[in-house]
Amino acid sequence: MNAGGKLIDLSSPKVMGILNITPDSFYDGGRHHTVPTALAQAEQLLAEGADILDLGAYSSRPGATDVSAREESDRLLPIIEAIRSRFPEAILSIDTFRAKVARACIAAGAHIINDISGGTLDGEMFATVADLQVPYILMHMRGTPDTMQRLTDYSDLVGEISLFFGKQVAALRQLGVRDIILDPGFGFAKTLEQNYELLNRLETMHVHGLPILGAISRKSMIYRKLGIKPEDALNGTTVLNTVLLLKGVHILRVHDVKAAKEAIALLK
Repeated sequence: MNAGGKLIDLSSPKVMGILNITPDSFYDGGRHHTVPTALAQAEQLLAEGADILDLGAYSSRPGATDVSAREESDRLLPIIEAIRSRFPEAILSIDTFRAKVARACIAAGAHIINDISGGTLDGEMFATVADLQVPYILMHMRGTPDTMQRLTDYSDLVGEISLFFGKQVAALRQLGVRDIILDPGFGFAKTLEQNYELLNRLETMHVHGLPILGAISRKSMIYRKLGIKPEDALNGTTVLNTVLLLKGVHILRVHDVKAAKEAIALLK
């Protein structure tokens, strides 16, 4: 994967550290939304071995407050510039479904676009990614963050996700997009039971011949099943990250980089 001229070798699993700069994310909202706190968290994630930092300024938690594109950019750009200045070698991914936000962030020095909507919420996203020639993380979701949990009726969960990927990848290839990573979207328009069905059948996603990103860190599929809080879900996260690795996932997106790096090291 070519990220801003820096090659990322996905033949061994990589870790993407989550840097939420929102006030209302489900786990760490409000902790890192200023430049000083974001820099401190970026430093910690990189020190623990993060290969990529994923910056998000729009909470996808159901019921979260809507944020305008202008506000999303205003949250992201100062922090991108600060991280690029302090840690110039860091690879930055931007968690956004808006093409204008993506373009502004890449211009500010980010390298990767991580789109939770897989191109369904902004008709300009695919053309923008093609124009920018940056790696694109294509996630499966139905509806919007506010409506997705009412859109969980599938006749064949894994088959329908795979068909979605096939259609979207074909459209991206037609536009000349080279680096595409698939994210099956655990927790997005999926019930708790469907999340585990997807996890158990995840190896079928390799049919597309593309890298796969797994993002289950401290999600409700863990803490609700165990009857605990997100703050107590690190052990469950590590267990399921290990399953993801055994299923051949190439990137783990996590809040806790050190634990993920240790899981990878133990499975080498």
